[in-house]
Amino acid sequence: MSKRYRVVQYGIGPIGVSCLRTVLSKPSHLELVGVIDIDPLKVGKDIADVLGLPDKTGVIVSSNADEVLSTSRPDVVLHTTSSFLARMYDQLVLCASHGVNVVSSTEELSYPYHRHPAISAELDKVAKENGVTLLGTGVNPGYAMDALALMATGVCNDVKSITIHREVDAGLRRLPLQQKVGAGITTEQFAEKKATGMFGHIGLVESIRMIADGMGWSIDRVEEQLDPVVSDRIVETPFLTIQKGQVAGIHHHAYGYDGDELLITLDLKMFVGALNPRDEVVADSNPPMNLLVKGGIFGDTATVATLINNIPLVVEASPGLKTAKDVPLPRAFGTR
Repeated sequence: MSKRYRVVQYGIGPIGVSCLRTVLSKPSHLELVGVIDIDPLKVGKDIADVLGLPDKTGVIVSSNADEVLSTSRPDVVLHTTSSFLARMYDQLVLCASHGVNVVSSTEELSYPYHRHPAISAELDKVAKENGVTLLGTGVNPGYAMDALALMATGVCNDVKSITIHREVDAGLRRLPLQQKVGAGITTEQFAEKKATGMFGHIGLVESIRMIADGMGWSIDRVEEQLDPVVSDRIVETPFLTIQKGQVAGIHHHAYGYDGDELLITLDLKMFVGALNPRDEVVADSNPPMNLLVKGGIFGDTATVATLINNIPLVVEASPGLKTAKDVPLPRAFGTR
């Protein structure tokens, strides 16, 4: 691959930091030309100082997104700021208005058409007007519980239903992920957080819709169930200690129905101390399909890889708002 892509990183939380390290590790294929963040402890610093690298890069963290996009002339923005589309819609519009493609980790952007139809239509319009592509992706949603299942059916003559299991040991993941699944809180606190509607994993509904639309299935009802996983022992992670009887994480289900017929089942367990981490896709199909990733797909690394590996696909895609089912299958690049 001869093209070298100019990259701006938008948001440098844990995932953004990992993206930066990966971009800088592929100098023959990727050139970091700008970094955007609002953290006052990072703004104004060379990104080498933020990452703890010995040599200056000359790329300074800026809170002025408009200025960075205007002066750096990137091919693509790696966007890692929020899980919720309404909170960062303006950021995507700004990128598109500068004629810059976007690969985003925003979970609700992975398949936004049902949850946010008006925003989806506007983003598609803005992207097409400016000749760019906007893509929301990641390991989940964007791969493990949707795109991988669609790929698995490529050798099937007919498919009656799809069931996906993902079990993750959250104790091996970053602190924000452990906090996201409620590790270390009480069951009462879990109930309070659940009542807000903004707790737990974001993206199962998006994954169901992506699978259904990709399969050409009609889904008239989606049901979700979110339960705590309560620890039966004391468990320690590098970041926190979970006492016996405290929440270790979540067990999140989602079901897609056509009338009374259950077509899609998503079963997600993310908790500290999980004993059987795995990713599994089971299709009731001809021929039968059962894909198993032993140990599971490690989300922190895989999310970053998915974002990076979609860069050439997004730059070359036709303009508009896209999803993982609309672009070619991602594959690793810049590895040699």
